[in-house]
Amino acid sequence: MAIKVEKLRVNYKTLEEFKKFKEYGIQELSMLEDLEANIIENDSVSPFFGIYFGDKLVARMSLYERSAKYDQYFEPPQNYLELWKLEVLPNYQHKGYGKKLVEFAKEFGLPIKTNPRVKSQAFWEKMQFENVTYDMDRDLGENPFVWYPEGVKEQKIG
Repeated sequence: MAIKVEKLRVNYKTLEEFKKFKEYGIQELSMLEDLEANIIENDSVSPFFGIYFGDKLVARMSLYERSAKYDQYFEPPQNYLELWKLEVLPNYQHKGYGKKLVEFAKEFGLPIKTNPRVKSQAFWEKMQFENVTYDMDRDLGENPFVWYPEGVKEQKIG
């Protein structure tokens, strides 16, 4: 069965699906607050993407496009994607769902920035993401990882 990434609708059904993730205690990855803030109607523009196994949401992420005017990571400066809160339910990990979500994000052809969770560095490195040179003012205690499409490199600090 092929793994398919879908844009998640901003509605209460999706909110109920997200509650299944929160039950596993991964507070920093909970997207409930983001979703609740975005619920207006079913057709709202959604930053959320996910993968279903049957009718169960088993993997999710949020993906935001950032304007080139805020780009402090990539050379040449350009629009880029910020990938947040990638999560796969425990019983579905190590089956390619996280990889499929990241590959989906790469298909946009834009550079990608993410802030990996603790102990996920090996996953991001396997997905060809690199740690950026840390800048205290820019990174504010985060440990960003980035993916460079062809022709893009790290922006020089300062």
